[in-house]
Amino acid sequence: MIVYLLATLDTKGHEAAFVRDRLRALGARVLLVDVGCLGEPQVAADISRADVFAAAGTSHAALVEKNDRGAAVTAAAEGAAALVAEAFARGDVCGVLAIGGSAGTTIGTTAMRRLPLGVPKLMVSTLASGEVRQWVGDKDILMLNSVVDILGINRISRMVLGEAAAAMAGMVQHRLEATTGEDKPLIAATMFGVTTPCVERAKEVLEEAGYEVVVFHATGSGGQAMESLIAEGLFAGVLDITTTELADELVGGILSAGPDRLTAAAKAGIPQVVSVGALDMVNFGPRDTVPEKFKDRTFYQHNPTVTLMRTTPEECLMLGEEIGRKVSAFALGPSRLLFPLKGVSAIDREGQPFDDLLAREGLLTGIRRGTGNGCFPCEQFPFHINDPEFAEAAAQALINLIDPPPNLVTMHDAER
Repeated sequence: MIVYLLATLDTKGHEAAFVRDRLRALGARVLLVDVGCLGEPQVAADISRADVFAAAGTSHAALVEKNDRGAAVTAAAEGAAALVAEAFARGDVCGVLAIGGSAGTTIGTTAMRRLPLGVPKLMVSTLASGEVRQWVGDKDILMLNSVVDILGINRISRMVLGEAAAAMAGMVQHRLEATTGEDKPLIAATMFGVTTPCVERAKEVLEEAGYEVVVFHATGSGGQAMESLIAEGLFAGVLDITTTELADELVGGILSAGPDRLTAAAKAGIPQVVSVGALDMVNFGPRDTVPEKFKDRTFYQHNPTVTLMRTTPEECLMLGEEIGRKVSAFALGPSRLLFPLKGVSAIDREGQPFDDLLAREGLLTGIRRGTGNGCFPCEQFPFHINDPEFAEAAAQALINLIDPPPNLVTMHDAER
C-alpha cells in the first residue's frame, strides 16, 4: 500500500522531496506524482506529468503549446483524480497527501474527492485558514495551513511539512477498519437544532430495533455528505426528517446542499422516510449580511452569527412541490412522506415566532401537487414535528420499509 504525494514539481519540487523523504523515514511507501506543467521539474517524479495528462485524455506537449495555466490546472486535476482512483481500485492507495497554493490545492483535493470515506487525505495549503468548502466538499479531507508560502525549506516550512508527513504516516499506520463483524445496519438521519427532540427520540426507537443511526447536521455540507455516502451504499435506510437545506437552495440562504439534495436514496432504491423539518426557515449570517431585498421579511435571531428568515406560503408551495416530485418520481425503492400538521420546527408552533398556518398549508399543497395530487400520498399526523408520537411514527415507518411485517403493503409495492 502506497501514499500518493501530489505536487507541482516545477514550483514545489524541493518541498515535495522533503515530505517524501520524511514519509519514507517514518516507514511509509511513497510515489511522488508530478502535477506541474509549464516549468521544468526540480526533482524526479515516480509518476510523470506526461502520465498525469494522458490520464486526462490530453498530452503535456499540447498543454505547453496552448500555454494556458488554467487549462493545465484543470487537466492536471482530472488526470490526477483518474490515476488515484484507478490505483485505489487496484488496492494500491493507502493515503493521498498534496502540497500547494491555489493550483495545487485544486489539483490535490480533486483527486482526494474521488476516494471514499476513511482513506487518509491531507492537503497542505496556503489557503487552508479560510473558507475551504469548495475544496473539501463532502469528503474527510484534512486541510493543514502552511502558514508561510510553500517556497523553500526554512524553519517554519520545515515544521509544517514535517507535521504533514507525520500526520499522514500516523493515519496510514494506525488506520481503523471501517467495519467489524459486530456492526449493525446503518441508518442515516438528518437533524437541525430545531428538530433535535424528534431525531433524538426516533434514534432511540431505531437503536432499540437493532440499527445504528448516523446523524447528519443539515447545514449544507451535512446534507451533501449524506447524499454522497448514500450513493456509496453505506446505509440500509434513510430518515430524512430535516429537509431544510432545500429552502436555502431555493431562496438563497447560506446552508444549501445543492440541487441534488433528496435524490440519492430514491435513485439507489434505499428505503426512506421523508418529512419537512425546518422548512420554515432560510439561514443567513449576522443580521447585517441578509440581502436588502429581504428587508421586509420575518426574522428570528438564533444567535449573533445566525439569522433565520421565515419562508413564505409561496416559497413553501414550491418547496412542497420539489419534495413531492423528487420522492415520487425518482423513487426506485420504498418511500414514505410524513407531515406534522402542528409545525415543522421548534419555532413553528403555536406561540412561537415562525408559527404560520398558511405557510404549512402551502407546503402540504405543494407536496400534493408534486406527487400528482394523491398518486403518492403524504401521510398527515396531528402532531408537532418534535412531539414524541411523530418521532416514533417516523422511526417505525422506516423500520417497516426496511423489514416489512407480514401482509404490510408499502407504497412502492402498491405502485407496482
